[in-house]
Amino acid sequence: MRTDITPGQTSDYLGFDLVMDDNLPEPRVLLADRGYDADRIRKAMSERDILTQIPMRKTCKMRVGVDHALYRLRNMVERCFNKLKNARRVATRYDKTAESYLGFVDVASIRLWVRHLST
Repeated sequence: MRTDITPGQTSDYLGFDLVMDDNLPEPRVLLADRGYDADRIRKAMSERDILTQIPMRKTCKMRVGVDHALYRLRNMVERCFNKLKNARRVATRYDKTAESYLGFVDVASIRLWVRHLST
């Protein structure tokens, strides 16, 4: 898992490069919401032979279909974020530095993972 922080006013697709570095294992599918709908993202993923499942923005004239059965798996990621936000310190971001905040996000993620393994 990789976590990183962008300024609050930054759009999702601008933070895309932070999480898709080359040092991560190569994914087979990219499931993302409309915030990641950008031609450069689709092009970069097609060059790496990664299937993209990103719904198009309503203003786009050229429509691209989405496999809804596969896109439903994105719900698991959203539920994970919801469980991370149950940790009050993650949801409210009381930490002054990005390093300490990201450290606690990692601790909360490990806690969820260990809880998942024990069930």
